[in-house]
Amino acid sequence: MTPSNSPTLRLRRLATMLRQSREATGYTATQVGNKYGWSSGKVSKMETTETKRIKADDLDKLMDLYEITDPDKRSVMHALAKDARQRGWWSKYKEVFTERALPDFEAEASVIRTFETQMVPGLLQTPDYAEALLRGGRFANPEIIRKKAEARMVRREILVRHYPARLRAVIEESALHKPIGGKEILKKQLAYLHRMAQLSNIDLQVLPADVGSHSGLCAPFTILEFPDPLDLPIVYIDTASNGLFLEEQDEVEAHSATFSDIQGSALSTVRSADLITSIMKSLESPHGHHP
Repeated sequence: MTPSNSPTLRLRRLATMLRQSREATGYTATQVGNKYGWSSGKVSKMETTETKRIKADDLDKLMDLYEITDPDKRSVMHALAKDARQRGWWSKYKEVFTERALPDFEAEASVIRTFETQMVPGLLQTPDYAEALLRGGRFANPEIIRKKAEARMVRREILVRHYPARLRAVIEESALHKPIGGKEILKKQLAYLHRMAQLSNIDLQVLPADVGSHSGLCAPFTILEFPDPLDLPIVYIDTASNGLFLEEQDEVEAHSATFSDIQGSALSTVRSADLITSIMKSLESPHGHHP
């Protein structure tokens, strides 16, 4: 069973929003506490999920102080506080759980397992490849695309920081043949992928095209694990609207078992690196024939 004091995603998300709002208005946690005559550390505890129940009137005081006036945002923050002890679906948090939430969780994760079928995983994309992908989307404003691609590059930092996250990625071979952005961009993307695969904290496996039926005949997904045992793993599934976070234990275990099966069907890390090299070579030949 889930420990009852496990900080759920809702509480974590609310804590992050409170901290960011406080920092944006320039207050220290102590100043906020003093203003309302609260005990020392009360604000910090809310921001680190140590406080499990945040009272509605305390939340109102903080939102007023932090100049959060948008009624939608206020009602969502109240819903997060109210439902922090329940587990379930995310539909009512569309305003909060946009695609921006995933990097927040990635930044805290110690292990990330990702299965991708259509493209190189976001954490392993080059800027040009990311831009080309985003250009294929419905909203092709060049300025927004550039900003989104830049944001994606910031996400990669977690793989090369001092204590990097461990990434285990399985990519379907077909994704490595898709000329997203054209042959040159794909070639550079594959070279970058090959280079990242040499890092000791990254295990990259390719699921070969000829494997036939396998467990991965499902939507791509990512499993994130966190260093604190109370922060239970979560599953992220990208969707056409926003992406879905799953945290029920049986859902996480089912995806975990599926990922292990997919890894079992995939090439070893060494053979995967060789395959990436051979696809790169094929792109250099005049007609770009694939082996």
